[in-house]
Amino acid sequence: MERSEELFKKACEMMPGGVSSPVRAYRSVGMTPRFIEKAKGSHIYDVDGHDYIDYIGSWGPMILGHAREEVVDAICQAVCRGTSYGAPTEGEVTLCEMIIDAVPSVEMVRLVNSGTEAVMSAIRAARGYTGRDYIVKFEGCYHGHADGLLVKAGSGLMTQNVPDSAGVPKAYASKTLTAVYNDLESVEHLFKLYGDQIGALIVEPVAANMGVVLPKPGFLEGLRKITEDYGTVLIFDEVITGFRLGYSGAQGKYNVIPDMTTMGKIIGGGMPLAAYGGKREIMEMVAPVGPVYQAGTLSGNPTAVAAGIATLDILKNHPEVYAHAEHQAEKLEKTFRECIEKNNLNCVCNRAGSLLSLFFTKGPVENYQDAAASDLEAFKQYFSSMLSDGIYIAPSQFEALFVSGVHSDEDIEKTVAAIKKALIK
Repeated sequence: MERSEELFKKACEMMPGGVSSPVRAYRSVGMTPRFIEKAKGSHIYDVDGHDYIDYIGSWGPMILGHAREEVVDAICQAVCRGTSYGAPTEGEVTLCEMIIDAVPSVEMVRLVNSGTEAVMSAIRAARGYTGRDYIVKFEGCYHGHADGLLVKAGSGLMTQNVPDSAGVPKAYASKTLTAVYNDLESVEHLFKLYGDQIGALIVEPVAANMGVVLPKPGFLEGLRKITEDYGTVLIFDEVITGFRLGYSGAQGKYNVIPDMTTMGKIIGGGMPLAAYGGKREIMEMVAPVGPVYQAGTLSGNPTAVAAGIATLDILKNHPEVYAHAEHQAEKLEKTFRECIEKNNLNCVCNRAGSLLSLFFTKGPVENYQDAAASDLEAFKQYFSSMLSDGIYIAPSQFEALFVSGVHSDEDIEKTVAAIKKALIK
C-alpha cells in the first residue's frame, strides 16, 4: 500500500482527515484508505495495482457498473459541446420528463447538484407551502449535511460516533423533531404535541444510512395517513432507493405515494446531479414562480444531465438489470444467513432488492438503537478480511452493500468465498 499511504499522508496535510468526505478516511477500521486510480464494470483498482470487486459503487450510483460505454459516450459528447452554460438546455427537459414519467409522486421537478441540496430545498419548499416551521425526521436516517438534519443522523455520523454536529445553532436544530424508525406511536406522539406546527415529515422509505433497515408492514402507510390527517408534507428521501429498488423507486415498490421526493446518485449516472420534486401546487412555491428561493449555477449541468439520461434510458428499457442485481444480492444474503446459522453468530442480514447489510448484533435490526448495538470491533475484523481478499465494501458498519447489474457469477463466487473465510472460524 506504499502509494496509497504516501498520498494519504500528503492529503492529511492539506485536507481535513485527508479526504473530501468523512467515511472515506477508514478511521473506524483503523486502516489507510485505498486511493483509486480507475474502475470498470464491477471492479475498482487502486494506485498500488490491486483489483477489487466493488460493492460501494460510488455509494450507490453505479447500478450499471463503472464506465458503462453508453454513459461514457454521452458524457464525452456533452463535454465536447461545452461543460457548463448557466442556461437552460434541451437535456434538462428530457431528463425531467423521464423522472416525472417514472416517479409516481412527481408532477414537477427541479434539478440540483447533490442529495443534501435536494433535501434542503425540498424542506424549504414544504415549509413555504405549509407556513409551518417544524419538521420530523427519524433517528439514524441521514438526509445530507444541512444544519437542521444533523440531528440523530446516520451514515458517517454513526461511524464517527458523533450524534450531532458542532456548528449547528441550537435554535435551528430545535425545529427538528425526531421519531423512532418503524415506530408509528413515536410519530403519533409528536403530532399530538406539535401537529399544527409540523410542515414536513422526511423519511428514507428503506433506511440505508444506518445500514439497510426495511420498513415494517404498515409503517409507510401509517406515515401517509398521519401526515394527511395533519396537513403535513410527506417527503420520501429516495436519494439511495430511487431508481435502485425499481424504476419507480421505493414508492413504486411499496405503493405508498408521498407529496415530495428527493433523488440523487443513480439519476446522475455517477456525475454530481440530484433533484427534488412533487405535487405541482408545492413545486410552484419555488422561485421564479413562487416565493421560496432556490438557485444554483451548476444546476442541470449538461454533462451530468447527459449521464443521467443515458443511465435512466438503459434502466427503463432493460428491466433485467434490476432482476440480475437483486438475484446476485440474494445469493450474498443466502451466504450470510447460512454462515450465521452454521456458526451461531450474533449477526443479522437485512436486504432490500440490491441493497443489503450485515449487522454484527443478534437482531432483529429494525431501528437506530438496534443498529447502534452492533459490535464494531467484529465488523472491523470482518472488513479487514474482506478487503484482503479483494472485496471492496464500505469501511463502516452503518452503510449498505450496493450490488450492481453487472456483478458476474464469478464475482459472486469470489465474494461468497471471502464471506465464508471472514465469518467461519
